[in-house]
Amino acid sequence: MAKPILSLIFIPPPPSLHFNPSQKPSSLSLPLSLPTRNSFVLRASYEVGGGYTQEELDARERTRSRPQEKEDEKTSTWSPEQCEALLKGGEQVTSVLEEMANLLEDDQMDEESEELAVLLAAQGVIGKRVDQMESGFMMALDYMIQLAERDEDDKRKSLLEVIKETVLSHLTKKCPPHVQVVGLLCRTPQKESRQELLRRVAAGGGAFGSENGPKVHLPGANLNDIANQADDLLETMESRPVVPDRKLLARLVLIREEARSMMGGGLLDERNDRGLSTLPRSEVNFLTKLVAQKPGKQVREMIKNVMLGKDEGADKSDEEESKRGGRVTNGIAGKSSKPNPVRPGMFLETVSKVLGGIYDGNISGITAQHLEWVHQNTLQILQEIAF
Repeated sequence: MAKPILSLIFIPPPPSLHFNPSQKPSSLSLPLSLPTRNSFVLRASYEVGGGYTQEELDARERTRSRPQEKEDEKTSTWSPEQCEALLKGGEQVTSVLEEMANLLEDDQMDEESEELAVLLAAQGVIGKRVDQMESGFMMALDYMIQLAERDEDDKRKSLLEVIKETVLSHLTKKCPPHVQVVGLLCRTPQKESRQELLRRVAAGGGAFGSENGPKVHLPGANLNDIANQADDLLETMESRPVVPDRKLLARLVLIREEARSMMGGGLLDERNDRGLSTLPRSEVNFLTKLVAQKPGKQVREMIKNVMLGKDEGADKSDEEESKRGGRVTNGIAGKSSKPNPVRPGMFLETVSKVLGGIYDGNISGITAQHLEWVHQNTLQILQEIAF
């Protein structure tokens, strides 16, 4: 019986992987799902069942030419170490698919049963290999998924994503409880569900029923540890000239703020104090601009643009960063010619700090209600961005 998913596990002869570290290849020849564009076109109708005419293939090639050029430019800038890691990771992905194919080739099943069989095979194969994975395994897997998406090959992409999710699941189980909880919260789109998850985790965890049927096992973790873990991750992301993933950043900010709000003192709990002696100049300037206007649609639009990386929140270009020599301004006293972009996590940190000063009686002239409105609307906007 022909198996549409398993037919994707095509194992070509082992490629020649002679690599010269002093040379940066403009294109990579990885096994399995990293064929060159022309070779993929020649095999497409047989491996994926496309049945395209030559005219259709030419049209698909023209639509893919521009993304391919961008991809080639990206790979040509990789270091020799990155290329070597990608090649080794690609070999390991091929090995995983080979073993999965061997486990499933003798099974007689229909299409409905096949998806479950692939999941079980992935669990078995990856479970015994996860400790020996090369550092470039996930890099190669992500690269293969990008190629499948570019080629509009949903079946190949689905198979590779099954492997990726299985690997991440095994790695998550090896993490400390609060790290596992952050991973679960990043995959929970509803605010009410995240809050319920936090309550159960803070109460010690356990096994709980889910809407889909099977029970969910939650570890016990400390809310402060969860908030600090999310804060550490988003601080690392925000310190870069370019934010790599705006959705992930928004999710981490939401997790930090929601975990903090559930503590005894809420957002103003003393455990939330990062000890900022001076507030960041960019965030202070933007907050001053907001409170100078009446709360409403226009102010909300300004906040949304910044959270999306526009206006005051636009990433710094590589050219600007090189001119500044990578120097970072940490406060109002910084003398950089151009301030750093406003970041979501640091912005909400600044708002909370100013709110704390108001409630302590140290700041006057700004109403707490105005800042509370800014804080709440920023969280709503981040929820829209995150999921």
